[in-house]
Amino acid sequence: MSFLSSSKRILRASWAAFTGKELDYDYTTGSIRKAIFLLAIPMILEMAMESMFAVVDMFFVSRVSVNAVATIGLTESVITLIYALAIGLSMAATATVARRVGEKEYPRAIRAAAQAIILGVIIALVTGVLGIIFPREILQLMGGEPDLVEEGYGYTRVLIGGNVTIMLLFLINAIFRGAGNARVAMRALWLSNGLNIILDPMFIFGLGPIPAMGVEGAAVATTIGRGTAVLYQLYILFGNRLLIKMTLADLKIHWETTRKLLKISAGGIAQFLIGTSSWVFLMRIMSEFGSEVLAGYTISIRIIMFTILPAWGLGNAAATLVGQNLGAKQPERAEKSAWQTARYNMYFMLAVSVLYLLFAEATVRLFSDQPEVIHYGALSLRIISAGYLFYAYGLVLSQAFNGAGDTRTPTLINFIGFWLFQIPFAYLTALYLNWGPVGVFLAIAFSETLLAILCIIIFRKGKWKKVLI
Repeated sequence: MSFLSSSKRILRASWAAFTGKELDYDYTTGSIRKAIFLLAIPMILEMAMESMFAVVDMFFVSRVSVNAVATIGLTESVITLIYALAIGLSMAATATVARRVGEKEYPRAIRAAAQAIILGVIIALVTGVLGIIFPREILQLMGGEPDLVEEGYGYTRVLIGGNVTIMLLFLINAIFRGAGNARVAMRALWLSNGLNIILDPMFIFGLGPIPAMGVEGAAVATTIGRGTAVLYQLYILFGNRLLIKMTLADLKIHWETTRKLLKISAGGIAQFLIGTSSWVFLMRIMSEFGSEVLAGYTISIRIIMFTILPAWGLGNAAATLVGQNLGAKQPERAEKSAWQTARYNMYFMLAVSVLYLLFAEATVRLFSDQPEVIHYGALSLRIISAGYLFYAYGLVLSQAFNGAGDTRTPTLINFIGFWLFQIPFAYLTALYLNWGPVGVFLAIAFSETLLAILCIIIFRKGKWKKVLI
């Protein structure tokens, strides 16, 4: 009877989260389990939709050529640096908005949201110009062969040149999440992905008056999809439909709020620059082993991201719960929320790990029929997913630090795990000891495990509860 009752409560909470019937739910009171479900389910679906960009693009582009697949891998390695800026600012936006909402200081929450948007647009415009002017040079810097550069530079130019859509999609959704309106963020990603699925084959292979653009068409479709979602976000944000109700008058620089946001986001940006620059370095090592190996690795990483990003949804839920409960002066509830969310994430990641261990070849074969691509893609999946159990805790607790406004701690942890361990280990084993791609795969699995252990140890100390923002 207890099991049935618990199942019914979970189903009711899941349905409420999906439909948004409790849009203004107070996450600082009541059941923590219900709060996690109300936040996590739309956030998981949101992150699943974000990861589908990569999977859908890979599915269609893999029908073009191996070089096209490798182009996506090299370009995404560079654009993750832009993701780092977007995610760093997003962490600051979520933490600040969540803290202000927990304090019931709604005008200050709106002010923080506006400053985040202004900063994001400025950064996106600067990096976009670089992408438009130097697409060939970017691919050459990443080790792309001449034929790959000529085939793929259009993809790089469009995706990086139009990165304002990436920046705003991340930032505005972070604002919604901080305010507890996760369902709106989920709908924005549904809209963008739906358009991407429809437009991808049209622009890649051509349809009617639309010429076949090859791999560049994937970037055009993705940018249109994301841009449309941003317009929807702005419509909601300025439409007086939510707790955070912005007006054009709010879009002016407020230096004190901007300073605080930059202080928080500096740690977040550094945190992700450390991580993403490490991924860039690993991609550069993989390029030494040829296009087939690089394509297999790229496919496996895209598949892994399909499950990592939904797990990020649970991490984002923890960040919102920690931020709002600290704002409401309930640090113990904030801590309990983080541990409970991490446990749920562990269940999810463990199930995914088992699936990848059993069906790695079959999964990679959905994207390529070349034996060498399948072999290395499957090997990468198996080795990296073996560390999922630890990574589940590390991901959630790292986001919990960020939700508290303590972005310095995860930055230090990332520095140790990625720069002091992952990069040297990958270089030593893959190139110096001649382990080849296996050295890179092991470096990823071992470093993520180390990161999780450090997060658990430091989170238990509780210093993050005293961070003021």
